[in-house]
Amino acid sequence: MNSLEDEQPFLKQLLTLISAQFGDRCEVVLHDLTRDYNHTIVDIRNGGVTNRKIGGCGSNLGLEVLNGSVEGGDRFNYVTTTPDGKILRSSSIYVKNDDGKIIASICINLDITESIQFEGFLRKYNHFEAGQGEFFAQDVNTLLDYMVQQAQQLMGKDPKTMNKDERISFLSYLDQKGAFQISKSSVKICKVLGISKFTLYSDLDTIRGAGNAGQIPVFDEALDEQA
Repeated sequence: MNSLEDEQPFLKQLLTLISAQFGDRCEVVLHDLTRDYNHTIVDIRNGGVTNRKIGGCGSNLGLEVLNGSVEGGDRFNYVTTTPDGKILRSSSIYVKNDDGKIIASICINLDITESIQFEGFLRKYNHFEAGQGEFFAQDVNTLLDYMVQQAQQLMGKDPKTMNKDERISFLSYLDQKGAFQISKSSVKICKVLGISKFTLYSDLDTIRGAGNAGQIPVFDEALDEQA
């Protein structure tokens, strides 16, 4: 293959196959990466998932691949979010020409927002607490990721879109499970929620009933020193 045009009829047929198989919650995008990055989308199906259309730009991950910051580039079943709070399960592959240069990509973005919310509803309906079983991790970072994932499933939405009450519930679950015993956990949890450490400490004061809002408890000062 020397250019995208050589295989475009087949690639368009492939997009039709995928979108027809998985329905209107599955966005499928064909990027021509030889174009200006602001206008790489040459075909898109079910673009309402991310509110993009033909002539639109690629994502930050595509830039990393073109920049050589990511080895290989192909990624499968990773979770992303949209600016309006949708949760997507995504996969991306990159197409090279005969000289080994990346010239195109095909991306699939499946909207799983409602299924995650429904999963949260079923857990509450069935009185099943997320993470009540034992999880054997290889390291504490993996263990913390598991706790955060369980808390998110329990809430049924993207942490960055939670209001204060929802955030308090999210943090209360993590606190009860001992997440803040893990060194530097506050850094990751602040990033997941998109909040400052001050907001985190204030929320923990509220959860623990410390009665000293605006002050950092001794326990959390230790976390701050570890971060």
